[in-house]
Amino acid sequence: MGSARVHSAALTGITGHIVTVDAGISNGPPGMALAGLPETALRETRDRVRAAIINSAETWPARRITASLQPASLPKPGGACDLAIAVTVLAANGAVPADAAAGVMFLAELGLDGHLRPVPGVVPAVIAAAGAGIGTVVVAEADMPGAALVPGVRVVGAGRLAAVCGWLRTGDPALIREMPPQAAAPAGAQVPDGILPDLADVPGQPQARRALEVSAAGGHHLSLIGPGSGALLLAGRLPGILPPLDRDQALEAAAIRSAAGLPTPDDGLVTRPPFVTVDPASSMATITGTGGPSPRPGAVSLAHHGVLVLDQAPEFSRDMLDALRQPLETGQVTVARRGVAVTLPARFTLIVTARPCACAATPRAECACSPAARRRYLGRLSGPLLDRIEVKAAVHPADSPEPDVLAGPPESSAAVAVRVLAARDRAVRRLAGTPWRVNAQVPASGLRRDWTPSPDALPAVERAIEQGQISQRGAASVIQVAWTLADLAGKERPGREECEHALRLRLGVAQ
Repeated sequence: MGSARVHSAALTGITGHIVTVDAGISNGPPGMALAGLPETALRETRDRVRAAIINSAETWPARRITASLQPASLPKPGGACDLAIAVTVLAANGAVPADAAAGVMFLAELGLDGHLRPVPGVVPAVIAAAGAGIGTVVVAEADMPGAALVPGVRVVGAGRLAAVCGWLRTGDPALIREMPPQAAAPAGAQVPDGILPDLADVPGQPQARRALEVSAAGGHHLSLIGPGSGALLLAGRLPGILPPLDRDQALEAAAIRSAAGLPTPDDGLVTRPPFVTVDPASSMATITGTGGPSPRPGAVSLAHHGVLVLDQAPEFSRDMLDALRQPLETGQVTVARRGVAVTLPARFTLIVTARPCACAATPRAECACSPAARRRYLGRLSGPLLDRIEVKAAVHPADSPEPDVLAGPPESSAAVAVRVLAARDRAVRRLAGTPWRVNAQVPASGLRRDWTPSPDALPAVERAIEQGQISQRGAASVIQVAWTLADLAGKERPGREECEHALRLRLGVAQ
């Protein structure tokens, strides 16, 4: 009896898990028993593997084949384990050296003609391989850029099963493509600043521009309300003023994109924070993701460590808006389907854009909506969602007179980004030794215990609570924003000026 063992991987959310594939060949009626896969996938996998082996000019054993994928309880949807099963069967039959295949992860779906097809989630799968000490991973050629993002792993890419078999027999490097282990994940797919939308292209809007800067510096959620497309225009400038992701954050963002089946850039790790926009036509699954045996991250996860924009938020259904409360509160989203629940990361900065009324009047058109109609329209935004938005600003029509329009050329994104980065550095130093990195993440208990403003700074905030203008949650967010304003100003601690400014930003009152 011949036997062999190799490794593959399966996903739970965006977490990779090692799958051990064992195969044994014994005397008995020809056939293949395959354990550890869902019942519906057994026949499809068996037929794919058999056809791929035969069409690769290899011999299918005319004896009893028993293969097992462990752990059996781990869902293994799709065909990511196809290549591992085929190599294990051939190694057990003596067609390829079992020693050469041992300790290698094989991760690709097989076509009936023996072609290797890419699979979703190659980045988290290779992260799991690196964590388990597996030094070599064999993937489809199309998956090589994603697999190569993980440091410390030798990545081998091939186009066909026949090439993998030939490489295992001879070690001939001409049969495969290879990327040696990286000392660290390669960086370089940064979008040049000249290509990003620039704040210098947006004249006027001093209040909205300041709100955008505060949001970027402290990670605060933001609402921009105004007619036309000005709010979305400004929201699109946020990526140009945000600091780049560090390597761990960039690799986690790449893992999410990989699990969603999105392509990986050929030129390295993307360090620009994700920027995701959804509109009212989006489905619930598009926003939150899908669960079940084959979960896919949605917009809230694709925006992890970045920005999620809800364009024309009052047009979204109440259920969709309420679905954002969990990720805004916990930085995670749980999706369930077919009895399988998956928790995905979803920590992002939310930007809500809205028109002031439902008539969609252009800046030059005359709005006929009554004040009550306007209140009803904006009232579609739920109170709990609005309570989590720390900074609010109005966006004026392009042809409206503003005092700063003629004051000189608008400030560029590069100039604002310097202040944002300096403010974030101050916050990181202050929050060292805590799980928080930006002011928006500091809970109310931490603010009360360690980071209170100066004693004479809070009268305006206390009056706003007494008058019912803000809740206790709102008061905590005012103090968070006050710390961001102090960081932007280079102050050690927020005073009365910063707290009053933060309160005006909270209430959306013009400066």
